[in-house]
Amino acid sequence: MSTEFISMANETLNMFMFLAIELTILYIVISYAIGVLQEYVPKEKVQTLLASQNGRGYVIAAVLGAITPFCSCSTIPFLKGLLKARAGFGPTIVFLLSSPLLNPLIIGILAVTFSIQLAVFYFVIAMVVSISAGVLLEKLGFEKYVRPEAYAEQEKSCTPSNKSSEKPSTEPNRWIKIWRSTWKDFKKTLPYLLVGVSIGSIIYGFVPTELIVKYAGENKWYAIPIAAVIGIPLYIRASAIIPLSAGLVKKGMAMGSVMALIIGSAGASLTEVILLRSIFEKQMIAAFLTVVLGMAMAAGYLYSVVF
Repeated sequence: MSTEFISMANETLNMFMFLAIELTILYIVISYAIGVLQEYVPKEKVQTLLASQNGRGYVIAAVLGAITPFCSCSTIPFLKGLLKARAGFGPTIVFLLSSPLLNPLIIGILAVTFSIQLAVFYFVIAMVVSISAGVLLEKLGFEKYVRPEAYAEQEKSCTPSNKSSEKPSTEPNRWIKIWRSTWKDFKKTLPYLLVGVSIGSIIYGFVPTELIVKYAGENKWYAIPIAAVIGIPLYIRASAIIPLSAGLVKKGMAMGSVMALIIGSAGASLTEVILLRSIFEKQMIAAFLTVVLGMAMAAGYLYSVVF
């Protein structure tokens, strides 16, 4: 076994240990904080707030999307609930876009893994584009592409209910219940996190820098759209895609491409598109994918210009 191979293996192992410990602590802390917020923001109140037909509803939808980060499995039934409650088409679309993109876990991991500056830039882009897309699609009349049955379907949950109708003050051990929920979610996420950390660490330790720089380095105009398109079928959770991206950056991948990859993978997925077919006609789904891809590429190019 060559000295070079041993050196690369050591680098890989060190990077794996560092990222695994750091991201585990970060994930648990942020997830618990989110659980506390959700304890005091029941779904019924969300639907009431978004039923407002004034411009304030769009901003409220984006903010609530940020504090109620759902995966595609739970976003879709929640979306159906909003439509059934006649919460307003525009704000509902804002929530659909902002909930996975403005996930506090993504913001936190971005800040720790890369920089606070990058996390703020990502947050602003996702917030502005989500709100703008909701307003524009409603003005263009895309509500007509919502299937009629979506308004009549019973809202179903992919996960056990949080019993949000119960008053938090009547639950003396609610903090323990939140912790159990956080730990249960962490155990489900742990395999994804470890896969992402492993891939990122292997890339950091073994992939030649020249290869990354050649296809995804600076001044490669095609790297950003490619990264955005790859992100959607890739569908890796934030806990995996960001450490994977960290390994790519250390090998020379441009930050603009990283931004496009993260937004593409977080904003949409093939699974989500399939689930959306029960709610939207193909025109609305095409508009949804166009928004996500456009946001990913715009963020990538803008970051390259600004920074």
